[in-house]
Amino acid sequence: MTVDVLSPPAQAERQARTAVAVLFFTNGALFANLLPRFPQIKADLGIGNAAYGLAVAAFPTGAIVAGLAAGALIRRYGSGRVAVAGTVLTGIGVLAAGLSGSVVLFGTALLLAGAMDAITDVAQNAHGLRVQRRYGRSIINSFHAIWSIGAVTGGSMAAGAIALDLSLGQHLLISAVVFGIAACVALRFCLTGPDTEPDAEAANRGAARETGAESRELAPSRDEKLRKTRLRTGYVLAALVLIAASGALVEDAGSSWAALYLSDSLHASGTLAASGYIALVGAQFVGRMIGDRLVDRFGQRAVARSGGVIAAVGMGLALAVPTATGTILGFATAGFGVATLVPAAMHEADELPGLRPGSGLTIVSWLMRLGFLLSPPIVGLVADSTSLRVGLLVVPLAGLMVMVLAGVLQPRRR
Repeated sequence: MTVDVLSPPAQAERQARTAVAVLFFTNGALFANLLPRFPQIKADLGIGNAAYGLAVAAFPTGAIVAGLAAGALIRRYGSGRVAVAGTVLTGIGVLAAGLSGSVVLFGTALLLAGAMDAITDVAQNAHGLRVQRRYGRSIINSFHAIWSIGAVTGGSMAAGAIALDLSLGQHLLISAVVFGIAACVALRFCLTGPDTEPDAEAANRGAARETGAESRELAPSRDEKLRKTRLRTGYVLAALVLIAASGALVEDAGSSWAALYLSDSLHASGTLAASGYIALVGAQFVGRMIGDRLVDRFGQRAVARSGGVIAAVGMGLALAVPTATGTILGFATAGFGVATLVPAAMHEADELPGLRPGSGLTIVSWLMRLGFLLSPPIVGLVADSTSLRVGLLVVPLAGLMVMVLAGVLQPRRR
């Protein structure tokens, strides 16, 4: 994405920041409204665990299938419009999933919801990074913290709907309408104009024509320089994917395995076992709330590398000396450590040279979601072969990977 003019935030920039925050909030809340209703949907459809598992897998599958289209849509329609349209369609998909009368319709609706969620995710991050460039300082982590608030709000809404004995249709229609309207209102305050800068692109094309008119004797050196730039961009992009995937892997370890490990392996009570994931998400939220200030002061590279150390050491000690309390603290340190990784990788990918606008952000987001899909079975296979304690070593290993790869991120500004 091109660099917008850096200036103190005016009213338009402040309004746009609020608009992006609303989009992140609605994105977190929409699907979270459906998750607590899954047991009821499974019972209503009368399906077994295998059919249920396949149907639920349609959501990440839809995200993977459609995720790569986000960049092209953003270039054509603009990140703000794409984010809002994706939000509305996600709400429709979630509503359709709740109203489905068969497992096929349920899976198809989740496929649509997952596809739209992936496109919304890329678009809202693209617009958030555009607003960040206007601010001239880091604000992207605060958006991801607001997403967490939205997820908690959505889950709480679902719990309230269940307590009030609202039907699935009533509950999810309210959710879709409320958050769809909120997103449409937010669009009025998003930044106007295209996400790319036509004048800058024209200047680049003109410079390229002038360069092409230079002596042919310089062509080999230009070609070599272009080749090295492409190799560098490819290496950085691969490293950013691994950094983002490391953050996603730690999140998934908490959501998929924390309660199981605490209850089965460490014999914790049900209430205490649930604290593992809560500790991870809570600490991650805190890390994102303070992440922008840390990034502005120390730079993305130092913050990510320190976070990798915190995650690796904290969870490593928890697994080395397994106790329920220590493990909960281990998940908390892991969540805090990886709090800024996904926003950092997305920001860096959005600034990579040599890529079409939105392409780097789309690739990182798409491959990160692929990691979400693959990590649970990998950990499960390791756990079946050895133990879940060994399988959870992926968390400190992810922290170590971030420590090694964090050099591709931006250092502190001088």
